[in-house]
Amino acid sequence: MHLIIDGFRANREVLESEDMIYDLLDKYPERINMTKVAPPRVFRFVGSKPEDWGVSGFVIIAESHISIHTFPERRYVNIDVFSCKDFDEKKAIEDMREKFGLAEMKTYLLGRGLQDAPIETAQIKAV
Repeated sequence: MHLIIDGFRANREVLESEDMIYDLLDKYPERINMTKVAPPRVFRFVGSKPEDWGVSGFVIIAESHISIHTFPERRYVNIDVFSCKDFDEKKAIEDMREKFGLAEMKTYLLGRGLQDAPIETAQIKAV
């Protein structure tokens, strides 16, 4: 399974915080019954344009990886949960909505490892 979340109008404080991103990546694999292989890696990036800065982090799990890329100036986050093992994608979507305070999301769920894996997409707006 590959869950992709594009999150909009996120909580800027969370998007800016390397510590919060690290903590999320450190604890989340266990929450979805995955196996963390190594501690998360988190980096702050500052691009040539002021709006391009953000925090990126990833954690390698035995089942694949989880990655997060934030863009605080745009209040946008991109999250990938990529796993060869099934997980509760609805719970993961709701967990990320809550953690980042997302007002709007676009989510994509792709099958993994199958020739003709189904593709599901959904748009979810928070109230």
